[in-house]
Amino acid sequence: MTRADWPGSRSYTGNQLRRIALPLGGIGTGTVSLGGRGNLRDWEVGNRPAKGFRPDTAFFAVRTCNEDGTVITRAAEGPLDLSEYEGAHGSAAQNHGLPRFRSAAFATSYPFGQVILHDPDVPVGVQVQGFNPLVPTDVAASSWPIAVLRFQLANRTDRPLTVSVAGCLQNFIGRDGTNDVASGNYNTIVDDEGLSGVLLRSNGVDPTAETWGSLALAIMDGQDVSRRTGWTDRTWGDSLLDFWDDFSADGRLDQRESTSPTPIASVADTRTLAAGATEAFSFLLGWHFPNRRAWEKPEIVGNHYTTLYADAWDAVARFAPELPELERRTVAFVRDFEGSDLPGAVKEAALFNLSTLRSQTVFRTPDGRFFGWEGCSDQVGSCFGSCTHVWNYEQATPYLFGEIARSLREVEFGHATDEQGLMSFRVGLPLADAAQEWRVAAADGQLGCLVKLYRDWRLSGDDAMLAELWPAAKRALEFCWIPGGWDADRDGVMEGCQHNTMDVEYYGPNPQMQSWYLAALRASEELARHFGEDDLATECRRLFEYGSAWMDKNLFNGSYYRHEIRPPASADDVAPGLRERMGAADPTKPELQLGDGCLIDQLVGQALAHIAQLGHLHDPLLVATTLRSILAHNGRTGFYDHFNNMRSYVLGDESAVLMCSHPRGNRPERPFPYFAEVMTGFEHILAVGLISEGLVDEGLKVISDIRARYDGERRNPFDEAECGHHYARAMASWGAVVALTGFDYDGRSGVMRFAPRYPSNNHFWSTGNAFGTLTDTELRVREGTLYLTELHLPTRSPLTFPPTTYAAGATISL
Repeated sequence: MTRADWPGSRSYTGNQLRRIALPLGGIGTGTVSLGGRGNLRDWEVGNRPAKGFRPDTAFFAVRTCNEDGTVITRAAEGPLDLSEYEGAHGSAAQNHGLPRFRSAAFATSYPFGQVILHDPDVPVGVQVQGFNPLVPTDVAASSWPIAVLRFQLANRTDRPLTVSVAGCLQNFIGRDGTNDVASGNYNTIVDDEGLSGVLLRSNGVDPTAETWGSLALAIMDGQDVSRRTGWTDRTWGDSLLDFWDDFSADGRLDQRESTSPTPIASVADTRTLAAGATEAFSFLLGWHFPNRRAWEKPEIVGNHYTTLYADAWDAVARFAPELPELERRTVAFVRDFEGSDLPGAVKEAALFNLSTLRSQTVFRTPDGRFFGWEGCSDQVGSCFGSCTHVWNYEQATPYLFGEIARSLREVEFGHATDEQGLMSFRVGLPLADAAQEWRVAAADGQLGCLVKLYRDWRLSGDDAMLAELWPAAKRALEFCWIPGGWDADRDGVMEGCQHNTMDVEYYGPNPQMQSWYLAALRASEELARHFGEDDLATECRRLFEYGSAWMDKNLFNGSYYRHEIRPPASADDVAPGLRERMGAADPTKPELQLGDGCLIDQLVGQALAHIAQLGHLHDPLLVATTLRSILAHNGRTGFYDHFNNMRSYVLGDESAVLMCSHPRGNRPERPFPYFAEVMTGFEHILAVGLISEGLVDEGLKVISDIRARYDGERRNPFDEAECGHHYARAMASWGAVVALTGFDYDGRSGVMRFAPRYPSNNHFWSTGNAFGTLTDTELRVREGTLYLTELHLPTRSPLTFPPTTYAAGATISL
């Protein structure tokens, strides 16, 4: 049985447990992951990705003893997957030699994970419950460097039992799976109010190393706690034997002396469990690793979270008294979201992809600013610099953590944009010295940032932010019109050299960049009017209208929009800062183009324009026709006969939407690199576009097909990959929540609107600064603050309210 007061909408069993790894950790802190069978895997706490890395020793064990003195001891894990049985020297699985439970199941609604363990020979049922607080609108509450691991034991007998739970963790400071400089590590017993544990530190690892820091293992409210700061130093595996014998003997741990450079810390607690009773053992695992590097450089920029605590124990001690309230708030959020009437696949995709915000994909510098890689390779970050053309797609931060979204905008315009308006699409660190050192502008990245600035200002009503960033935003727009630029003749059509998210440059008008340009023109028009710059607003409207009509007339081929390749006469005709090294070697004879291809996200600007309430950018009939054509030409069921010269994220009998097809032939000899691939972030933004145009069933199928591929057996449900694990673009999945509910909020005026595209009586809503629920009878503010003056519902006349800012917990009767 799963825990009744925890959400758990999705369950996995059998082979589906194979790849489950639920990240436990806070925003910008790194994580350790809870595996499907209850094991701890992928210890990514030392400032870099570390897929597959694990300490030599890390496990929890359960001991029971009945009145007759019968003792049973098990690792708190389910059975090994058959794929882990074979190795040159036997199984290479961690803890392979420990007795374990015969069966396991995994229930989850992110960020909660529950491993249900059962064994007919063991008199207790065990649930391993892992989570880290996640409270939208409250970044601080969602950023603890802690994994909560609760072991709930249920006595299945009619007699009392003596039960013990022990946790063991090697002091691996100095190791991260890539580097091993562990030396002089030591453990000390520490106690605090209601907290007993061991602090793991080092006096041999260089204090400037990425892997230097501290760890803490503690139990809350222990009743009969015993601890070890080390295991006995024995050969032939007898150190583990000694621990197992000692723990099995009486459920307590006797101290041992160790001279190991990486001693093992252990914490145990023993209690009496009445017949039929349930008892929870709550362990906290904390970490503190301050030396984050500046992207791929050796220079240290640090971590925000480590400025808040002296070490890992300090973090654990401060967290413990806050846990009940943080847990309550997290449960309330997930229950509100899961309780909405949205389709299950939409809720799963939106919720599970939030785990990216806790992965090593993201971090915060000591000043609180938020940064992100594109994703994570196994041992290093993938593609540095909060890449604008990738982060354009995600819709999670503006609607759930407005503070983070606005931090990204401040960096993009306040630091990465130069005096000419060139926005380095990868921002360097530290900001004071290196923000603009990349010196290349991505057309889609820069234009998308203008749309996002408008969206985030509209959601927040933050006039001060907008006033600060508007001068740079205006320069970024006007950069489109420089000689040799994207729209040098200023006619509303992107003819120039356009670096983009396909990691190449397109030459000539194409739907993807033109769609972004039209959305940026509309956003800039609205922003200019706000500042009373009517001449600029009028110019943006002129360019938008001409560019929109031109695109519909000249690029639409009756089925979808195509790319009209226009090479420059000379490389010298391309303005500086527009070409990156991965595109065509000779721009006068460009390869790696889209051409007549049918591109999955050719209308990405339209999808984002709908979310930002900027209206249609093109003829709605042509938009709907194009979206249907993408599904018809790019959608596939079964990939047995599919040729792909690049990366495979879809295989075998799976269903997905290809990046590009060439239904009319005329494929370039060398198309853009990713044409034959499938990537979920692009599929999610396609689904948002479909739903926004009323093609709801089609959009839902795209999302359902994605989640069917991330089923635990084939892939980790908490890791939609693209160019790396935990890829930022996949957070486009939150856009489907906005599109299906037809939600709109204007933080300037306090007007909220719903126009559902899916049968629903229970809505979840979020603005980035507040979230809550809507039913037929009430609007509830769960967290944050909400300024509200009007509420527009599809079946009622607009409801008006006295201009009021409602606090968390407020309920507004309708």
